[in-house]
Amino acid sequence: MRLFVALNLPPAVREALWAATAPVRDLTLPVKWARRDGVHLTLKFLGDVTDEQEPELAAALARAATGTRALSLTLGEFGVFPDVKRPRVVWVGIAPEPGLEILQHRVEQEFAPLGFPTEGRPFRPHVTLGRAARDARPVAFAGLKEALGRLEFTESALVSALDLMESTLQSGGAVYHMRHSERLL
Repeated sequence: MRLFVALNLPPAVREALWAATAPVRDLTLPVKWARRDGVHLTLKFLGDVTDEQEPELAAALARAATGTRALSLTLGEFGVFPDVKRPRVVWVGIAPEPGLEILQHRVEQEFAPLGFPTEGRPFRPHVTLGRAARDARPVAFAGLKEALGRLEFTESALVSALDLMESTLQSGGAVYHMRHSERLL
């Protein structure tokens, strides 16, 4: 099973984000958009794991969440990785939040001894909205930068759980299922 550690956004925030990004989704871009109910903030992608590993992963999740308070996250500012000429990921950013940085670092520390190396890149908190088709030509993204610049969205979300999620790839996009959840105080 494919697993990752995430913070799931409240349904009202997911719905507001979905509505705000409709003008970009309506463009004829070669992008596979995330499902409305699957919008989340990934803290660590674990990849394929065995059923036997799940108890130790749940224990690591619990240790990472211990003593962590619920987080108020502010979403806004849209962008792409790596650049607008050849985007791979369309995202909405999350404003700097020290508690989020600390939690992500704790997740890295708890999962590294279990065989999941720490991420080499700096943590850039964002919510993935869509992924570009690998074979898409740069000309296919004409107008994307302008469309993202026209979006207006600033929303705060109180996140009170750290979740171990399973990702099942399907033709209509990935479907997520919560395997374990730890409450943030």
